[in-house]
Amino acid sequence: MEDPRVRTVVVAGAGGLIGARLVTSLVADGVRVRRLVRPGTADRDRRDGVTPVPWDPDRGVLAPDALDDVDVVVNLGGAGIGERRWTQRYRAVLRSSRLAGTGLLARELARRGPGAPALVQASAMGVYGDRGDEPLPETAHRGDGFLADLVTDWEAATDPARDAGVRVVLLRTSLVLTPAGGALGRLLPLLRLGLGGPLGDGRAYWSWITLHDHVRAIRHLAASGVHGPVNLATPDPVRNAELVRALARALHRPAVLRVPAPALRLALGGFAGDVLASARLVPRVLEADGFHWDHARLDDAVAWLVDGGDAVRP
Repeated sequence: MEDPRVRTVVVAGAGGLIGARLVTSLVADGVRVRRLVRPGTADRDRRDGVTPVPWDPDRGVLAPDALDDVDVVVNLGGAGIGERRWTQRYRAVLRSSRLAGTGLLARELARRGPGAPALVQASAMGVYGDRGDEPLPETAHRGDGFLADLVTDWEAATDPARDAGVRVVLLRTSLVLTPAGGALGRLLPLLRLGLGGPLGDGRAYWSWITLHDHVRAIRHLAASGVHGPVNLATPDPVRNAELVRALARALHRPAVLRVPAPALRLALGGFAGDVLASARLVPRVLEADGFHWDHARLDDAVAWLVDGGDAVRP
């Protein structure tokens, strides 16, 4: 980590795609990590440099000493947006899995006051809704729809910490490019078979960041003085047809099998609206804070992805 004063980090959601890579990156640099784990899982991760700490956000339970002598809390917890169809029941899961843990951490940090660790909190570009070609810096107003409502409430759950003087960073994450999972992890195998293509009319802007740079950005923000919303995206948003074509070219495969919007909605349900939405993020805060992307342009990212995308370095 760039700031040597950040030596101990608490991570919630460390078992997820981003959280696991973040923990690996931190431990590799000798940063001490406390991994918040739910009941029954506390003994699963006892690697050197990682201490499992029990918590149960559904019951409002956090180990009393969980945040003692900690520099930064990184909360990446929450049920996967694209893992299931958005039934009424699963929408409730998406909300509760985010609000319960975030609220618990925010209240505990607020209790500790201005000297408390900073909170680096997961959020999402879904807060902006479907905005066409409109550039969206962090100051852009929120959008409409289920995801915009969810993310707005999710960010508001950090208010107790912010109101108590704690530094709170809101990670408005864009499409995370990695072959290891997420939306792209499902698209790449199809492209390798020559079965992929643009989604919908292909004109929606997809703001993106590689997993490698996402982890680097979290660590940069953990060590900086930034607070408030931060767009985790590159300065190179592209239309979804362009991204798919670039991947297909690198794989020496065609990308002509367009997936029509009705078919996508049939397959994905409510999540299709998020996939088809256009969000042209402007990462103004990261740029102003001096962050430098290793994969700032689509060609850089595609080369990394096709090569395996495995090395996540600090």
